[in-house]
Amino acid sequence: MVYSDNSIIMNNIGKNFATKTGLVIAVHDISLAIGDGEFFSILGPSGCGKTTLLRILAGLETASQGELIINVSSQDRPVNSMVFQEQSVFPWMSVKDNVAYGLKLRGVPKQERYEIADRYIRMIGLSKFANAYPHQLSGGMKQRVSVARAFANDPEILLMDEPFGALDEQTRLILQQELLRIWELAQKTTVFITHSIDEALCLSDRIMIMTAHPGTVKAIIDVDLPRPRDLSAIRTSLHYNELFQTIWLTLREEVLKVKNQELG
Repeated sequence: MVYSDNSIIMNNIGKNFATKTGLVIAVHDISLAIGDGEFFSILGPSGCGKTTLLRILAGLETASQGELIINVSSQDRPVNSMVFQEQSVFPWMSVKDNVAYGLKLRGVPKQERYEIADRYIRMIGLSKFANAYPHQLSGGMKQRVSVARAFANDPEILLMDEPFGALDEQTRLILQQELLRIWELAQKTTVFITHSIDEALCLSDRIMIMTAHPGTVKAIIDVDLPRPRDLSAIRTSLHYNELFQTIWLTLREEVLKVKNQELG
């Protein structure tokens, strides 16, 4: 897939951490460009620096080396919104107030922010729970609220760190389809971390596979599955299975390196 504009450009990005035992290289020499409106996923073995890289994109960490360029189309919108694996809804706020929270911080008038919140609450299928509180919701419903809040804030870039990793399989499948439906409407540039090859294939335009620690780019795979996507149909296609095998054979080497490091 070719993009005329790039939202994110990384040139030789690296991140080091000083520890009591010496310098730890978390990520090393990462260079890539992510297109405007692209759904870009990152796969890699545990400890390869996926979350560190996402935190650099979010501005929560500063790169030790290299250059990060994020192109924005408007100064009136936040650069990014982040969805974490852990449920991050505010327990003292209703669903509507949680979804509208970012808009409130930006000074959007109450009526307007509630109208926007209501639209995204409808998208995630929680209209009946708009005035409910998090303790009245299931784990999957809470994570829907987190996703709706991120989209409602209308960021330039959406950053997602294994947002469905802690959910049961049935809920995860439902939320993958919900995320895909909302993304196809909004066309947000999205960077998505996952440990699941299936999840990355179903959602993404491209997938970056990272090496074992210290993490760098091993391969970037184009996911040339047609959009809009019916995830049930995609999973039964021959090309899906071909892509799955290609990714697994590439990733498997790095997973085995981590296992050998742990044993050695």
